[in-house]
Amino acid sequence: MPSYRDEAIVLRTHKLGEADRIITLLTRTHGKVRAVARGVRRTSSKFGGRLEPFRHVDLQVIEGRSLDICGQVQQLHAWSEPILADYERYTAGQVMLETVDRLVSVENEPALRHYLLLAGALRVLGEGTTDGPRSAGMILDSYLLRSLSLAGYSPSLDSCAACGRVGPHPFFSPSSGGMVCAGCRGSGAVRVSAETSVLLAALVRGDWPSTRAATPMVQRQVSGIVSAFATWHLEHGLRSFSHVERSFSAVVGELDPAADQSAQSLQSP
Repeated sequence: MPSYRDEAIVLRTHKLGEADRIITLLTRTHGKVRAVARGVRRTSSKFGGRLEPFRHVDLQVIEGRSLDICGQVQQLHAWSEPILADYERYTAGQVMLETVDRLVSVENEPALRHYLLLAGALRVLGEGTTDGPRSAGMILDSYLLRSLSLAGYSPSLDSCAACGRVGPHPFFSPSSGGMVCAGCRGSGAVRVSAETSVLLAALVRGDWPSTRAATPMVQRQVSGIVSAFATWHLEHGLRSFSHVERSFSAVVGELDPAADQSAQSLQSP
């Protein structure tokens, strides 16, 4: 039977029968692939542990009639170890995996940029950034903004998302797609500080040195905004978000005490 080798990140697994699993993978060359891993739930399996979420592997895939079959599997990097050992990193990583699974909706079509972005995000989550350690929440925010940008939902930060007027502007509207001017501010838009705008822009670029001075309050504000933005544009809330401590409505008061209370509704479209 025809087969191929590819690098892959394990996104999720499902039980199949008494000893098998269906493994959902994001591969470097073949996009999202689902394949059966035979016998991996048996204690005698030699590579069952290599086919768990977060694992970065090199594997052989045997093409089947309905589902492909996992052949030989070798672990490439140990990013998953520090992620699995820390609850904050683990929950942030789960959101990343669910996000890319949602954004890469078509199987067996190349999605190299999503693969490289996820691989980089998991490496940073497990090992730290090139500019030193950052919180799991900040790394997640950067990943969400950049993955949504790849999918065509790049937030407008330099001009009004509604009318196009050049900024800077004082409000952010998840439903409009970014910063909005005072004239376009609608229900749910919140006032943001200059520091919040700077951090949002740095996270979109992946510019870690520019995030050094971000205060905990600014980080909370950004996390709430990014969560609302991602939830709105993904159309359905991510299940894994329920395990991450962040809330758009919780930071509305910090952002703008006079903000419209309907901003809370943006947590679910």
